[in-house]
Amino acid sequence: MSNYSRISCSDAQKMMATRDVNIIDIRDTDSFNAGHITDAEHVDNTTIAAYIQDTEQDQPLVVCCYHGNSSQSAGAYLAEQGFEEVYSLDGGFTQWVELFPEQCERE
Repeated sequence: MSNYSRISCSDAQKMMATRDVNIIDIRDTDSFNAGHITDAEHVDNTTIAAYIQDTEQDQPLVVCCYHGNSSQSAGAYLAEQGFEEVYSLDGGFTQWVELFPEQCERE
């Protein structure tokens, strides 16, 4: 059974309200700094190895990108690396900020 799946913004928001969830944002640095989901961590190709090594792999992990496309392959990769519960955020940050603007922050 795969430990990777897609999740809607609404379901992700509900899960974040009731559980400890790690959120990573794989968009470019400028986009992340311009706005991201509250408590999200920016992860890119240069920091992914350290993230995998330093992060508890038994907590749910939500992967966010622009529209929910790139996060699918990133989520599948992280599941292969041993994360037990990985989700790709459908609609990405674009949809999240429309639905939950109060749950976004800027650097």
